[in-house]
Amino acid sequence: MADTVITEIGTTGASDTSRSGAGRPVHRPARRRVPVGTVVAVLVLAVVLAWAIAPALFTTANPLVGDGAVSRQAPSSAHPFGTDVLGRDLFARVVHGTRASLQATAIAIAVAFVASTVIGLVSGFVGGWLDEVLMRIVDIMLAVPSLLVSLLLVTALGFGTTNVAIAVGVGSVAAFSRVLRAEVLRVRTAAYVEAAEGGGARWWDVLLRHVLPHAITPILALVALEFGTAILAIASLNFLGYGSEPPAPDWGGLVADGRNQLATAWWITTLPGLVIVAVVVAANQLSRAIGARR
Repeated sequence: MADTVITEIGTTGASDTSRSGAGRPVHRPARRRVPVGTVVAVLVLAVVLAWAIAPALFTTANPLVGDGAVSRQAPSSAHPFGTDVLGRDLFARVVHGTRASLQATAIAIAVAFVASTVIGLVSGFVGGWLDEVLMRIVDIMLAVPSLLVSLLLVTALGFGTTNVAIAVGVGSVAAFSRVLRAEVLRVRTAAYVEAAEGGGARWWDVLLRHVLPHAITPILALVALEFGTAILAIASLNFLGYGSEPPAPDWGGLVADGRNQLATAWWITTLPGLVIVAVVVAANQLSRAIGARR
C-alpha cells in the first residue's frame, strides 16, 4: 500500500505541518503579509522619486514662467494644484522642486551617516578617555534642538541648498552616533570578535570586517526615519529663506510663498505642505517596517 500523507494545518496559521512517509514532520513557515500601510508608503516614495528623476513625464508646464491671466487660480483639471500669485502652475513647481529637496536630504543623510559612523565606531571600539570626550560632545549636541544647530550652522556657512543640507546633516550626527556606539559596544563582546582578536587579527581588520558589518544594520531603520526628519528640517530652513534662491522651486519655499494668501488662495501653501506631510509619514512608516523585520 502506498504511503499515506497526512497534512495537519495549525489553527493559528503560523506554520503548516505535514508528515512524510517516514513519519517526520515537515514545517512550512507561513508567508508574512506586507502591511497595507507599508505598500502605500513605498508607492508614495516611488512616485516622489520619479518626480525627482523625470519631472517632464508628469507635467509639461514651465515651473518658472507664469501667466498673469490665471493668477491665484483654484485647483482644476488644467492646474491640479492651482496657480500661485504670478500665475505659475503650482503642480509643476512642486514636481520640479522635488529634485532639489531630495538632493539636499540625501546630502544631509550622507553627512550624518559618515560622521556618526566614524564617531560611533571610534567611541565604542576604542573606549577610554576618547569615548568620554566624544560622548560629552554628543551630549551637548543632543541638549540643543537639532533645528537650532542647523540654523546656527547655515547662518555661518551662508545661504544655498548645499549649505542647508550640510547644516541639517551635522545637526543629526548626535542621534546617529549614540545608536551606532551602543551597537558597537554590543558587538564588541561577541564571541566571533573575541575569536578574531585572539587569532592575532589586526585591530582595523577586526573593526572593519567583524564589528562594522554587524553594528551598521540597525542604522538603516534610523536612516529611513531620519529621512523624514531631514525633509522637515530642510523645508523649515527653506521656508525661512535659507535655501534655493527664487525663482527656483523647493518645497519649503513653496509653502512660504502662500503664507500671506491663506484667506484667498489656501492651495498655494496647503497642497505643497500636504506633499511634505505625505513624504514624511511614508518615510516613517517605512522605517517602522524595516525595524519590525530586524
